[in-house]
Amino acid sequence: MLNPKILFSLIFLLSSITLYAQQVPEGTSSELVILNVKSGEQKTILKEIRHFEAPNWSRDGKFLLINSGGFLEKIDLDGNKLGQIQPDKISRANNDHGISFDGKLLVISKSDQDFGSRIYTVPLAGGEPKLITPDHPSYWHGISPDGKTLVYCAERNDLWDIYSIPTAGGTEKRITDAEGLDDGPEYSYDGNWIYFNSNRTGRMQAYRMKPDGTGAEQLTNDSLDNWFPHPSPDNKSAVIISYLKDQKGSHPFGKDVKLRLLDVETKEIKDLTEVFYGGQGTINVHSWSPDGEWIAFVRYHKP
Repeated sequence: MLNPKILFSLIFLLSSITLYAQQVPEGTSSELVILNVKSGEQKTILKEIRHFEAPNWSRDGKFLLINSGGFLEKIDLDGNKLGQIQPDKISRANNDHGISFDGKLLVISKSDQDFGSRIYTVPLAGGEPKLITPDHPSYWHGISPDGKTLVYCAERNDLWDIYSIPTAGGTEKRITDAEGLDDGPEYSYDGNWIYFNSNRTGRMQAYRMKPDGTGAEQLTNDSLDNWFPHPSPDNKSAVIISYLKDQKGSHPFGKDVKLRLLDVETKEIKDLTEVFYGGQGTINVHSWSPDGEWIAFVRYHKP
């Protein structure tokens, strides 16, 4: 009988191949939204008939970073386009990108031709991209508050787990080895936890663990598929994206989803949005405003 972990990994790999080969329906529109987590207020700052993904909020709070067509773009909070970031040096970027806590370093996952996704760093102010993970595929999700360590999801030997590596480059370290798929690792603002999602119990749920991989704690346990827990600046909550139906270990585009706010101590969850058309690209990476009052996400609309 095939080992369950290998089976989950094969399902994830096949679904990922299908996902990245998938064409978003022509005429689909993307809506960049900021949402106040306390009041529930939503503001649409950009809506266009094109496909863009995965907003990051800059650490100074002045702009949002999105990816579209393999390039990274800056959008201010009024929806004005501030241009692409180094398009001569940054291309083929996927939706796993973000900015260091000090606001100086940009981390991207780039789908290199003949290699698959690999992780690079580049100064946000400009400079040469530096390859950090020669091994592939590697999908970045988090950086430590001190800027010294990156964490990411990677497939090695047909198994998908969470790894860490020095931001400057070096030897990667595997920090999860449970049955199932582990993805979306992100450091808490105090550096005490790495939040992630896993279907080690058979359904995708949110977890956290110590930075060395010990002390894993399950945070959600319901009938939804819960992905990408993004811890808040005050370390008290996390935003998750929840698929209404079981996606069998994948996180596809164009499904019924909603955003929810998880109290990481009591494990109480409340809805932040209504159900909408989203999924892959909606909120893959860190998207909190520096003051902890707002999050940014992408809602899609069918043609």
